[in-house]
Amino acid sequence: MTDPPKTRAPRRPADADRYKWTALSNTTAAVFMSALDGSIVLIALPAIFRGVHLDPLAPGNIAYLLWMIMGYRLVQAVLVVTVGRMGDMYGRVRIYNCGFAVFTFASILLSFDPFEAGHGAMWLIGWRLLQAVGGSMLTANSAAILTDAFPEEQRGFALGINQVAALAGMFIGLVAGGLLSAWDWRAVFWVNVPVGVFFTVWAYRTLRDTSKRGGGRIDWWGNITFAVGLSAVLIAVTFGLQPYDGHTMGWTNPLVDVMVVGGLVLLVSFVAIEKRVSAPMIQLSLFRLRAFTFGNLAGLAISIGRGGMQFVLIIWLQGIWLPLHGYDYGDTPLWAGIFMLPLTAGFLVAGPVSGYLSDRLGSRGLATGGALLFGASFLGLMLLPIDFSYWIFAVLIALNGIASGMFASPNSSSIMGSVPAQLRGVASGMRATFQNSGTAVSIGVFFSLMIAGLAGSLPHTLTSGLEQQGVPAHVAAQVGSLPPVSSLFAAQLGVNPVQHLLEPSGALTHLTATQQQALTGREFFPGLISGPFHSGLVIVFAFGATLALLAALASLLRGNGHAAGIPLPHTPATGDASAAAPDGRTGKAAGRTGSSPASGTQPPPTGEPSP
Repeated sequence: MTDPPKTRAPRRPADADRYKWTALSNTTAAVFMSALDGSIVLIALPAIFRGVHLDPLAPGNIAYLLWMIMGYRLVQAVLVVTVGRMGDMYGRVRIYNCGFAVFTFASILLSFDPFEAGHGAMWLIGWRLLQAVGGSMLTANSAAILTDAFPEEQRGFALGINQVAALAGMFIGLVAGGLLSAWDWRAVFWVNVPVGVFFTVWAYRTLRDTSKRGGGRIDWWGNITFAVGLSAVLIAVTFGLQPYDGHTMGWTNPLVDVMVVGGLVLLVSFVAIEKRVSAPMIQLSLFRLRAFTFGNLAGLAISIGRGGMQFVLIIWLQGIWLPLHGYDYGDTPLWAGIFMLPLTAGFLVAGPVSGYLSDRLGSRGLATGGALLFGASFLGLMLLPIDFSYWIFAVLIALNGIASGMFASPNSSSIMGSVPAQLRGVASGMRATFQNSGTAVSIGVFFSLMIAGLAGSLPHTLTSGLEQQGVPAHVAAQVGSLPPVSSLFAAQLGVNPVQHLLEPSGALTHLTATQQQALTGREFFPGLISGPFHSGLVIVFAFGATLALLAALASLLRGNGHAAGIPLPHTPATGDASAAAPDGRTGKAAGRTGSSPASGTQPPPTGEPSP
């Protein structure tokens, strides 16, 4: 059978070409700012705790620290699907613009904390949650706006730039947090204000919806069961990291068990509800698309590995390596961010290049290769000694960054290109939910594995090391019995826990000057914790490598991205009478994205070569 003659795609108007770059510039700034704020607080936490006069090692204050880190991710994980659905219903640009305004407003309030101690921390946590609401509106709709604005042959490049901005923001935030907090801790929130105001105004003036709104109504029962169920699971993770009833962690806490079981029951109920309602919050039928399903599973595995690795590397540098190399504890947060710059450089180089190549070579091979390289970098880190040579470390984290860039852009392009045009908002939200949930869960998973690795040997090692320096046995035993999570967070906050914990007991005043200098110096605590910490590192990096292998397998199973033969998921009426194309896009939608007119066949939506 002779194929019908191919028709040439109509030339895009000059205005459309200008608009796509405007959309790329604005959405890239949005996701960069949102991701930056997810990590900038990590490095700034020591200055923030000092600024609100909060003792990081006091009982109960670990909860404030955990919520400062995890609260932002939790809200984003819960809300992105809902606001993505709202974008499909009421206009992606409208929801996106509201997100910029909310994000900027919350940043202003964060910088004017009127309280101290616990109340000051609660003020910051509360407005961080609102800031995350704005960030959810931005991230859930940015990919959909780009997919609408760019023709299919350039979509991978555009999404690649967007993804690299998000990932680079995570790690540039580490450096920015150190620099800004050295001036004033409020500056980590001030930095968002002028940027947010400018881009909010620019977005309102220049962005426009280029796809029809779906109409319909909000699936309230679905939203409630999903939000409460996922929140319960993620909050349980937060409580699980805190000591409970003499245990090093809280996984034996009945409240944690109830929240996990209850959350899972609600999530199962959510799936049952979505199968029955006429206007579901998410389109479960999208999971019939192999590229969508396996792309999201691969993205979930990579985000768990990447998020946990970030925190482990920060603790490794701040708590052990930098003090051993002569850096003061107060300076380690800034230098940890600087020494992790090769990771950011890897993102910046590989992301746009892989996005460009995925438009020409297809997504599956690049994403699968990136996942395998990601796992190989974990194996390399696992083999490093605690007191490593920096150039080897730099090469390994640069490879990890390159691997993440290789994976992220093609994977996002494959996911977004596989769905019908009218569902890109909800698909973008679902993709972001997998990614943000993975990052939030990764903190709990990696910290739990690390704490488990430390718990076996750290108490004895710390107690015996203190006794050898003349500390009374009962004081040494008291310090050694502290939960390992306290030592981990002390390292992350740039605090010398030995000096901090011995001063209240007065034990330091009864020691010789030499013993005092040894205990409060840069090498004593890092030297003691090195052995137990390395045991934990082997566990977490082996787990990370396993996740990367699973991601590579899922990526390989994504197929070639065709949606032909799969029923178009139910969508509210849009008033568009065009027949659906085989890839799930309507004729009008296809025209908006630069696809060729229907001529019996459609090009693969993800840029994959035809079989």
